[in-house]
Amino acid sequence: MTAHAAKTVHLLVAEDNPLIRDLIQKGLEPHCEVVLAADGGDALLKVIDEPPDAILCDYKMPGLDGRQLFEKLRGREQTRHIPFLFMASRGDIEERLRPLMDGVEDFIAKPFLLKDLVRITKKVVDRIHLEKLQKRASRPGVIQGRLEEMSMTDLMQSLEMGQKSCRLIVRHNGEQGELFFASGQCRDAQIGGIEGDDAVYKVVLWTAGEFEIDFNAASASSRTTTTRGTTGLLMEAMRLMDEASRDAVETP
Repeated sequence: MTAHAAKTVHLLVAEDNPLIRDLIQKGLEPHCEVVLAADGGDALLKVIDEPPDAILCDYKMPGLDGRQLFEKLRGREQTRHIPFLFMASRGDIEERLRPLMDGVEDFIAKPFLLKDLVRITKKVVDRIHLEKLQKRASRPGVIQGRLEEMSMTDLMQSLEMGQKSCRLIVRHNGEQGELFFASGQCRDAQIGGIEGDDAVYKVVLWTAGEFEIDFNAASASSRTTTTRGTTGLLMEAMRLMDEASRDAVETP
């Protein structure tokens, strides 16, 4: 996704360690608008002043800790629905947070690799971006956009996370692909004479072009041509891409 498209999503990061805060900001800035808070109290004031689209929050902070911040925000009508991600040690996640934290999007175990934090957070950011596109749609139930703004991988992961049923039409260099999703799983795909898994693997390679998601046409196809779920299709597409790039390097 380009920075231009992603900046529509505002993410508040609450982390008291300035080094980690700086690292997270650098990793996430290409994908969303990042607002920083130095501790839980600072985060609470910023959220009440201008509610963000999502919150990435450390658990252990001086004064107001992450869990207290979560509970205070869940207690307010204006902030109770903001998606929340927690950073905490594995022990704290399993013993103190997960059992009580209904409504948390995800937990990120510390210490983490920045690429893992970005990957987990970006899934939530992409889903919110898709929801915003849906609200701005000129036709009810139809979202249109460009692959330069939201890649096929981002789109498919967002549809899976949101458990969406729809028809996804993708156009690239005169070719058109049609993918049908049921509850987030890609059931049917076709590009010209290619269908099923192979059609998905081809369309995932498209980095430029237009897409249209029609939530009104979810039942237009009753066929099942794919043999894997959405995540399985994307993982296999990545494996095939890696294999192709390795072969290209090895070819004299």
